[in-house]
Order: sequence, then structure tokens, then C-alpha cells
Amino acid sequence: MANDLRRQSEARRLAYARRGLAWGSLTGAVWGLDGVVLGIALAAAPFTGNASLFIGPLVGAALHDGFATLWLLIYNACAGKLPEIYRTLRVRPGLIVCLAALAGGPIGMTGYLLGIKHAGAAYAMAISAIYPAIGSLLAVIFLKESISRRAWAGILLCVCGAIVVGYSPPDAAMYPHFKLGIAMAVLAALGWGGESVISAHGMDLIDPDIAINIREGVSFLSYILIVIPAIGGFGLMREALLNKPPLLIAGAGLCGAASYLFWYKSLNMAGVGRGMALSVTYVLWAIVYSAILTSYEITAHLIAGAILIFVGALLIVAKPSELLSLRAPEQSSEAGDA
Repeated sequence: MANDLRRQSEARRLAYARRGLAWGSLTGAVWGLDGVVLGIALAAAPFTGNASLFIGPLVGAALHDGFATLWLLIYNACAGKLPEIYRTLRVRPGLIVCLAALAGGPIGMTGYLLGIKHAGAAYAMAISAIYPAIGSLLAVIFLKESISRRAWAGILLCVCGAIVVGYSPPDAAMYPHFKLGIAMAVLAALGWGGESVISAHGMDLIDPDIAINIREGVSFLSYILIVIPAIGGFGLMREALLNKPPLLIAGAGLCGAASYLFWYKSLNMAGVGRGMALSVTYVLWAIVYSAILTSYEITAHLIAGAILIFVGALLIVAKPSELLSLRAPEQSSEAGDA
């Protein structure tokens, strides 16, 4: 009887973890679509022209996080969780989420959009996918964590992949500021790596649905109250809201909101290592979506570099054996630890 109960419990945990893997797979697929749709939006009026070298992507980032916040508010309202947002903001973990939002939003998202604008979605997303490597290095510096030899190998692969991606730029006429775009994608990786280190202190104690809503909301407010006034971007924002891009950015915001929700579900159900490993598949999805939805040139260097970055990220966030360890309960007594 005891063995039967144990097997039933392990089977339930295994099914729970496998659902987490499914959510993680969706995370990468949806975030990859988010970036490509944003790239299409930023290539349309009024985000075109040299006058929008920096202002356009910053306004696009503000609109993206604004729409993501709206979609998440609707989701949490339907779930009856809106009062929890106010309660969370009054406690220390909620304030930590706000701080993480500043690293991931105005720094990470700004770099991400500038990278997409000036280097193209596929290249920018490939470079930004080195964020687990940067997060690991920041954790060593600020959290005094140790890095295994496997993780060091992953970091080295990420760096090599980034070099390969940047070695062969696309058509210079289409992306005259390609190097700037690559640099901004590195900035995105720095912001997201910093966000992961900061959020490690607070998000574990908060409902993931609430945490990500606060994260997106704080990011949007920082754009509206600080960034957009500083760059004089309200005119462009008003113009953008009267054109086609808002529909595209609203769709991208929906993808972003869904991706974050799926990601946090995956982290909770399948574990941090597996969840992050599956989320960085967006670097490969971006290439697929770019090939299907745009006329973007997919080079051999891009594909090779993206694969190196993806494998490197896998080595950093999870042991290869862990990614294959979900076995039937009768085959492994450790399935409950998945």
C-alpha cells in the first residue's frame, strides 16, 4: 500500500513537472514571435528615419511594456488577484521586484528594442540570449556564488557564439548601424542578467502572476515618467498611436505578457534550471519567425552562432542529465524531485 501511494505521488509530481516543461517550451516560442513582431513595427512609420535612431525604439519599448501591463491587469482582474498587487507593493519582496523591473525594463528592454531596430530581430535576440552567462557572472560578483566547470564552459560557448553572430553582419544598406544594434543587444543581456540576480531575492515569495504584473507596470511607469519626457518622445508616441504600429506593438505586448506568464509557470513547475533552459530557445525561434515573416537574410554565421549561444545557455542553467531526467516513477525514485 505504501509503495502504491508513493508511486501515485511520484506520478502526479512527474505529470506536474512535464506540464512545466510544456509551459517552458511555449515561453521560448512566444517570446521569439514577440521580438520579430516588434521588429516589423519598428520598421514602419513613424519609427523610420534617422530622427528615430534612439527615440523610436525607446517609444516602442514604452508602448510594449504598457500593453503588456494592460494585458496582465486584465488577466489578474479575471483571476480576482488585483487586490494582491497593492498588498505586494507594501512589503519588501514587492519593492525588490520594482528594483528588478528597472534593470529589466528601462535597461534591458531599451537595449533589446534598440538592438532589434539597428541589427534586426534575429541578430539582437541571439546576442541578448547570453543573459544567463552575464547573470551567472554577476551572481559570482554580488552574491558570492560559485560557478561550476560546466557553467564556465557554457559561458565560453555563449561568448564564442556572440562573436560568430557579430562577425558577419547583414546587408549594410538595410542595417547601417549594425554594430550599434549589437552593442545595444549586449546592454539588454546586461539588464536581464542583472534583473535575474536582483529578482532572486524577492520573486520566490510572491505569486508569479502578481510579480510579473508589477514588473511590467513599474517598467512602463519609468518610461512614461522619466525616459520619454527626457527624450521628448511624447510627440512620436502620440503619432505612433494613430498609425498601424500600435496594433503590432499591442500584439507584441500580448506575446510578451503571455511569455512571462508561461515562464514563471515553468520555473515553478519544472524548476529554475529547466525553465530557463527552455526559455532561451527563443534565440532559435527568432530565426524561424524571421525567415517566415520577413525578408531578413538568415546567414550561416547567424545560425551557427545562435546554436552556440543556445547550447552555452543550456550548460549554464541546467545539467544536460537534468534535462533528460524526467522518467517514469517506476524507473526512478527521484522523479519526485523534478
